[in-house]
Amino acid sequence: MASVYSSEEVAKHSTKNDLWLVVHNKVYNVTEFVQEHPGGEEVLLDEAGKDATESFEDIGHSDEAREILEKYLIGELDEASKKDNHKFNVIRAGELPEQPKSGSFLRVVIPALLVAGAIAYKFVLEKKH
Repeated sequence: MASVYSSEEVAKHSTKNDLWLVVHNKVYNVTEFVQEHPGGEEVLLDEAGKDATESFEDIGHSDEAREILEKYLIGELDEASKKDNHKFNVIRAGELPEQPKSGSFLRVVIPALLVAGAIAYKFVLEKKH
């Protein structure tokens, strides 16, 4: 059975030599990874002892990074500490955020009107000459 921790227990582990964090309500002891983190140790120290879900997802970690994280899984948050109200878009490394498709109607209509205008102008000029 997996260990269960409260957010208060996780908060006690917030130093470079004892660093826990939470991602998606799972508790990770990343103390051994602090020196290896590609983004630098400061990034992990900023999230030490806290829920790092939004920061983790906002940066766009790769599938490989997610696999590495799983090596450090030590348990999960207790029911009272769990959060389901995160506001983030999951972005994987190498992906771009999806852009809303606004103005697609105008992207078709404006060039069509320009072409139609050019053709009409050509015929009007030919009739005058």
